[in-house]
Amino acid sequence: MIHDPNNYWEQLERLEKLIRAAELKAGIIFSFHSLILGLFIDRLDLLQPVFTSSNVLIVFSVLWLIAVLWSVYACFKVFKPQIEVKYDSNVFFFRDAVFAFGTVEEFTKKLMEICSSEEEMFIQLSQQIHIESKIIDQKFKSVHEAIKYFGLSLIFVILSVAYWVITLTIS
Repeated sequence: MIHDPNNYWEQLERLEKLIRAAELKAGIIFSFHSLILGLFIDRLDLLQPVFTSSNVLIVFSVLWLIAVLWSVYACFKVFKPQIEVKYDSNVFFFRDAVFAFGTVEEFTKKLMEICSSEEEMFIQLSQQIHIESKIIDQKFKSVHEAIKYFGLSLIFVILSVAYWVITLTIS
């Protein structure tokens, strides 16, 4: 069976784009939360009488804040996924490239040795694809969680506004 190393490199490039996409999405969600929290805190003195006048609005506010904090936490997890997998030293893993092979000369020698053996090179590239796929999976799970709690936080804002408008019209 003939393997084309370009297929492996193209797959790694595609995975890198997916990593950037997940991080971009998390950054956008985090920015929305920052904007909304900033507006809320800026006008806290104006909104305080509204929220303290009703236990329902206080509950909605607490639930909103919990949803925001959970969403922000999920955004942070996108930038620092926790992957616990043990591989042998691999010339294509950035940390291994720096620490696992000794000096730069020793690393260069090992890299040339790996790349001169197609089978060994494909094994190490496959391991790199595998770990990056795991990282992407974790990042997109966290993005999904951040979006879910962002949506939930918006629901609590809408419920709070609706409740406030209804109580104003009834009064």
